[in-house]
Amino acid sequence: MDGRDWSKFLLPYEQAVEELKIKLKLLRSELKMREEYSPMEFVTGRVKRISSILDKAKRLNVPMDQLETGIEDIAGIRIMCQFVEDIERLAGLIKQRHDMKILYAKDYITNKKESGYRSYHIIVEYPVQTSLGMKPVLAEIQIRTLAMNFWATIEHSLNYKYRGDLPEDVKERLSKAAEAAYLLDTEMSSIREDITESQKLFEDRSNLVSTMLNEIQELYFYRRVREAAHFQFCFNELWEKEDITGLKQLAEAVQTSLSKAKREQG
Repeated sequence: MDGRDWSKFLLPYEQAVEELKIKLKLLRSELKMREEYSPMEFVTGRVKRISSILDKAKRLNVPMDQLETGIEDIAGIRIMCQFVEDIERLAGLIKQRHDMKILYAKDYITNKKESGYRSYHIIVEYPVQTSLGMKPVLAEIQIRTLAMNFWATIEHSLNYKYRGDLPEDVKERLSKAAEAAYLLDTEMSSIREDITESQKLFEDRSNLVSTMLNEIQELYFYRRVREAAHFQFCFNELWEKEDITGLKQLAEAVQTSLSKAKREQG
């Protein structure tokens, strides 16, 4: 083994992971704002542990001086989606980006692994700006559903326990679990429209309430104490009754009152 400084070696990968997480989270926020729905549930990232890098290098016969090109997932990003259909949409959006170079993709959803593993992998070359200049870093972006991720996490743990040599009965049970997870994804896709509609209604209701309460507080700032107290009382009653129509009408009244207060103050 060479005497490399691992902390310095991994630094660009750590930077790549942090930057990619931020960019993908911003993409999620933008999609949610524009379309009221994002195919991206959440994003995580990690840099491979040194022991895992060494294990993989040994398994793939990658020389120590070729780790940067021989191991493509030292920097790893994982994106979780609610529905299988979201994966294709999200993969398309990532492939359109110009801030990273797409090297190739591996579709383990259409072509699942023998173990039952399903996921969509995109290998990218991401430019990291370091103090020594620009450095291209390889990273793997995995896109999968929550059900796929649950199964993959369990399989990874069992493979670690058995050092990759799973007993036949464990393999069989894992295979059955993989099909059960895929069936769950299929069922969720069949009621996708109902699920997304419910989520949008919840989001709209949350935004309505948040905006209205903030505007009532603003009325206090403009010394419209009586109006603010009246609106707060009405809000409490309507909220207790779960009267969404009434809350929308109240929100319009609060907005009108606040606009008037701002004009008079100006």
